[in-house]
Amino acid sequence: MKDILNIKEVANIERLENEYDLEKASLLERKLRLMIDENPDLKPIRKKLRNLIKEYEDKKWSNFDKITDSQIEESDKAEEIVNYEQKFINKRKETIRKRLKEFDMTQQDLGVILGHPKSYMSELINGVSQFTLKDLVIIHRILKINLDILIPTFLQSETRDKLKESIAKLNKPKLKLRKTELV
Repeated sequence: MKDILNIKEVANIERLENEYDLEKASLLERKLRLMIDENPDLKPIRKKLRNLIKEYEDKKWSNFDKITDSQIEESDKAEEIVNYEQKFINKRKETIRKRLKEFDMTQQDLGVILGHPKSYMSELINGVSQFTLKDLVIIHRILKINLDILIPTFLQSETRDKLKESIAKLNKPKLKLRKTELV
């Protein structure tokens, strides 16, 4: 599943390609379930995610006799990666909220500064949609939050795979990423 900058991009996804996509879609679906009361426009997106999840699971996980050890390993690794990403998002969210409180500001106040409506700010803070680099730099400047807390440095699954291929093609022994950078 490509990096989703705005949750509305889910409408363009035709299918989930791998276990990472499944984990990511499942997480987004759960987050949307909690946000629908505040923003009913998210209902069709949540429904689309549920359909994508069901389609993938019916195809890959419905026949227990054909589930392989490598499939289970891939699933476990995908879960680990999504959990790592979620920990980052939660730490960023808590840091932003703490700093907003210190400045006697609300999430809505931050939305005014960034030029985003309240419902979209909720999507950004909760990691459903992604902040732009400009948003993160503004947050860094006004709330004095370290960029390491605001900007994720881990690579998404699709990007990670392409990067591994590119590095292998170059055949440069000194050029490599630490394993932790590929999480």
